[in-house]
Parts: sequence; C-alpha cells; structure tokens
Amino acid sequence: METYRLTNERFRRFKLDLDKLIEYYKEKYSVKSVRDWKGYETEYRGRLNAAANEIRPIIKAAAEPLVRNTKQIGRPWKISVENKVMMLLLKDIFDTSNRKTARLLPLFGKLRGVSTTYKTVERLYSNPLISMVLHNMFVIMIKKKGIKHVDISGDGTGYSLTIKKHYSTNIKKSNGKVKIFAYAFAFIDLKTKMYVGYGTGMRSETEAFNSAREMMASFEIDVDSVRLDRYYTYQSIAKKFGQDVKFYIIPKKNTTVNGGKKWHEIWRDLMRDTMAFLKEYYRRESSESGFASDKKSNGWQVWQRHPDRIATAVMCKGVWHNLLQLGGG
Repeated sequence: METYRLTNERFRRFKLDLDKLIEYYKEKYSVKSVRDWKGYETEYRGRLNAAANEIRPIIKAAAEPLVRNTKQIGRPWKISVENKVMMLLLKDIFDTSNRKTARLLPLFGKLRGVSTTYKTVERLYSNPLISMVLHNMFVIMIKKKGIKHVDISGDGTGYSLTIKKHYSTNIKKSNGKVKIFAYAFAFIDLKTKMYVGYGTGMRSETEAFNSAREMMASFEIDVDSVRLDRYYTYQSIAKKFGQDVKFYIIPKKNTTVNGGKKWHEIWRDLMRDTMAFLKEYYRRESSESGFASDKKSNGWQVWQRHPDRIATAVMCKGVWHNLLQLGGG
C-alpha cells in the first residue's frame, strides 16, 4: 500500500477547499427532518412514564450507601435524603419556584406527607449530600443501561441565569443587553443517547468540559471514538482520550500537522476519505439534539444565585435527561 505522506503544505491546500467540501456534504447527505410533534409528544409521555416508575428506586439506591455512612450532626432529619432529592428533581421537571414547590408538595404523589418551607428547598441546592446522590444516580443509570463501550459526542450549552452579581468571565452581550450564563457540557453515548459524562462550570465551557471528562473517567467506560466541535481542536484535548481512541474534529485555520502520531492520524483520515470522516463527525448532532430536548422538558433558565446551588440545579437537568432515556432502545 502506498504511504500517504502528510505535510503542512499539503494540509494547508486541503483546508482551503474544506469549507466547500463541508457544504457539499451537507447538501448531499444531510437529512432535513420534519418534526412530528404528535409522535414526539407520544414518545415523550412514554419516556416520562418510564422515568416515573424508575426514579424512586434509583434515588433510593443512590442515597442508601451515603446515608448509611454519614453521621448525623444536630437535630434528626425531618425530611429524608431520598425525599429531598425527589423534591429537587420534581421542582426541575415542573419548572416551579421554591415557594410554589413548597406549596405544591401535598399534590406530588411521590412526596405525599412531606411539608417544608421555600427556604429549605433553596438550601437543598447547596447540600453536598444531595450532590453526591445525583452523581450516584448517573452511575446507577449507566450500569442499568449496560453501557461499557461507547462512541461519544461532546458539546456544551449555556443556561440563562437571573442573578445580577457580576461574573466577568461569563458575561455575554446580545443586542446590547448583558446576559449571564452557567455552562453545561455533556458526553453522549450515540447508541443509547445517555449522558456518560456531565459537568457544569461558571467561568467557561472548558471548565464544564473538564468536569464532564472527569466524571466519565470515573465510570471506567471504554471510549472507542470522540466527536467535538472546532473549539476543542487542540492536541492537548486529543491526548486526554488516549492513543487508541478515534478522534473526529474539524481543523481551525491555523491548525498544522506538527505533533504526535495521533494528531497525524486525525488529519490523514480526514484527507483520505473526507466524506466518511464528515459522516462520523456530524453524528455529534446528537449532542445538540440532547440539549434541545433537555431545555424543552426542563426549561432553559436557572433561578439559583450561588455558584454551588447553580451547579446542582444544572446537574438536575442532566439527571433528568438520563431518566428519560432509560425506557428507550
């Protein structure tokens, strides 16, 4: 077989035509789907029913080892850890305020007999035990789905905050108005559509990316391939996933082939069979669809004011995503 010699000059000439190749790919291969809203709503109700049946056992399994090994200090808990987590998750899916959640507790079948104040609801977001239970829920759901080997896509998104405190690194201007965001990043398994890594960040999407990657690494899942957008076209990012992991990214204008074997292989694959490479790369649309679904079902705003509470609120949305996928294929 003839050796394919990759040089910076050859790569530079290829990049000049890459945008045209991408446009050609989109015109020829992209499928413009028409949303079947009736079918979507039917499917969503089915997933929600499945999640309703699974949520209590999963919370119980996630909380039990933590509660057993946590020494209670002060007065006994009036509300169990299980019910506290359930309270936050129901609050998120119904997109209600703390005050309204506290008032509606008697109407939530899963929380019948539980009573509290809106201030108590807000304090739950900064309870480290709650955060650990949410993390354990991810672990349990991934094991329940039998996920061991994955082809993944990764992407980030922003959730609009209502806080007025100035965070200089995460303020964006749109039409002259200041908007503040909390960031979420998710690695999605392309087969099951489950999040196998989920992280949050107040400063940047990169902070959320690192958090999501750490979570995924803790699950000891074998990653076969990764798809990321141009924001992550760096050798340092590729190295984080190991030599044997296939990497699908699009080069930036200043990207060169200088680097290690893995870096060379990425661009050699892109140049050898561009259409096949782009077909794999654009499977990352699953990430965009995942976040769109999350925001449709759980809202796109976060009402908490403190960074630790914001992180918990965003994490609830990731938990719900996986709960809603448990009943899927």
